[in-house]
Amino acid sequence: MLDWTDRHCRYFHRQLSRHARLYTEMVTTGALLHGHVPRHLDFNQEEHPVALQLGGSEPADLAVCAKLAQQWGYDEVNLNCGCPSERVQRGAFGACLMAESSLVADGVKAMLDATGGGAGMPITVKHRIGVDQIESYDFVRDFVGTLADAGCEVFLVHARNAWLKGLSPKENREIPPLRYDFVHQLKSDFPHLTIVLNGGVADNVQVAEQLRPNAVLEGVTLDGVMVGRAAYHQPWMMADWDALFFGDTSWGPDRHRDDLEAAMVAYCEREIVRTQDLGVAAVRWPNVMRHVLGLYNGLPGARRWRQVWSDHQLKALPPAEVMRLAHQRP
Repeated sequence: MLDWTDRHCRYFHRQLSRHARLYTEMVTTGALLHGHVPRHLDFNQEEHPVALQLGGSEPADLAVCAKLAQQWGYDEVNLNCGCPSERVQRGAFGACLMAESSLVADGVKAMLDATGGGAGMPITVKHRIGVDQIESYDFVRDFVGTLADAGCEVFLVHARNAWLKGLSPKENREIPPLRYDFVHQLKSDFPHLTIVLNGGVADNVQVAEQLRPNAVLEGVTLDGVMVGRAAYHQPWMMADWDALFFGDTSWGPDRHRDDLEAAMVAYCEREIVRTQDLGVAAVRWPNVMRHVLGLYNGLPGARRWRQVWSDHQLKALPPAEVMRLAHQRP
C-alpha cells in the first residue's frame, strides 16, 4: 500500500470505523535512519489504534526504528515479510525474508528488547504462506513457529505464495492461488497466537465468512481479517465494521456519506493552516481528497462527483467550494 495509506488516508478511514486497526504504508529502516523522521512518522492522534509497518532485515536497525515508533506513540510495529517487489528484494527484505526465518527471529527479538519485551509495544509480522514453488504447509508452519519462539504473538498472513521472479507485485496479488485453509490451519496449530487472514477479501460478506468457526477444524476461529485495496476503493464498506465485527452500534445507521465528505473538507482546511503555521511543505487538498474518491462508488452521480474532485484546474479553490461544485447539478 505504498503511497496509499498515508496519514490523510488513515484519518479518513478512522471516520468510518472507530475500532479497526490501521496500518501505515511500509517505511524502510533506511528511510528512518537516514531520512526525515517526522515526515515518515507523523500521524494524527485520531488514528489510534495505528501500526507502523517496517521494511528491513538488519536486527540492530529494526531495533532502533521500533524504539522510534514507540517514542512517536504507535500502538504496534509490523515487520513486512510479504512484499515481493524486486526493489524490496534488492534491499534484502520483504517476502524474501521468509527463506531466512532465523534472521527474522533475530529482528523480532531485537525489536522486543528495544521496546520493553512482552510488556512493551507489540511486534507483529506480515507474511505470505510460501515463496516461489514452495507450496508445502510445513514451510509456513515452521516459519511461524520459529518467530513465535522468538516472542512474536501476532501474524498477519497473506494467503498466497510470493513469486520473487517473473511476476509483478500486481500479478503477485492475483495469480498465485489463495489458500485460506493454510491460514485456518495455522490457527489450529497455534491456538495461543493471534492469526489474521489477508488476501482477496472483497466485501463484508467474505470478511464474515472467514471469521466464522471453521467446520472442518473443530470450530477453529481466526482472530481477524486484514482488508487492503477493497477497503481503499470501496471505503463505505468500513462504515459497517464497528457494528458487524466489534459490537459497537453507537454511531448508528444514520451517518451519511456527505457528512464524511464535509469532515474531510474541514480536515483539509485545518491541515492547510497547520502546515502554513509550521512553515513546512503545505498540505494541498488534492493530496487529501484523492483518498476519498471512492466514497460514493455505486451511487448515482458518483462519476461526476469524482471528476470534480479530480479536476486539477480547481486545485486553487478552497476545498469547501470544490465540495459545493461536486454536488451542484450539471
